[in-house]
Amino acid sequence: MALMNVNPTRMELTRLKNRLKTAVRGHKLLKDKRDEMMRRFVLLIRENARLRQEVEKKLSGALGEFALCRGLMEPEALEDAVLYPARTVDVTLGSQNIMSVDVPTIQVTAGEVKQSYGFAQTSAQLDGAIANLAELLPELVKLAEIEKTCNMLADEIEKTRRRVNALEYVMIPDLNDTIRFITMKLDENERGATTRLMKVKDMIAQRDQVS
Repeated sequence: MALMNVNPTRMELTRLKNRLKTAVRGHKLLKDKRDEMMRRFVLLIRENARLRQEVEKKLSGALGEFALCRGLMEPEALEDAVLYPARTVDVTLGSQNIMSVDVPTIQVTAGEVKQSYGFAQTSAQLDGAIANLAELLPELVKLAEIEKTCNMLADEIEKTRRRVNALEYVMIPDLNDTIRFITMKLDENERGATTRLMKVKDMIAQRDQVS
């Protein structure tokens, strides 16, 4: 460990001891923050995996129905059928605080599904595909929200981990070593001053005896 470049004085020793107390307290708080963020991160990762599996399953089914429609309908008729939106969607963006990290929240309010095409030129599979995708939209948005939250928490966990390591393996050991060095230096100076006083006392006593 490295000693800090400070003057070995009692005032500096007091300042370093106060700094060490603050560093130890900050280290504990950061470790608690990191552990809590890790706990929430694991829960979000599990929720993300579950939701992604469900979304991919439903999306695969809807895309399979679209592929079937492509084989049953003329390309121009299919393009005309999906040209207009099936329903309106209102999206409200917000944020929430998770362990000092502002993560996004997305609220989706979807209107009623409406068929924007005639039934004569389209297949029944198209109705199901569009309905399935319309139902899937809120889950897709929720999945995007959770994944963004996981990414932001992962970045903050990494930053907090580096701060904890810097305190634990660099700052706190350096402070301890410097405090120990200053204490030894002050004790040495005190012993030297005591020795000099004793010598002066002996010299005065000898002079008094001679006179």
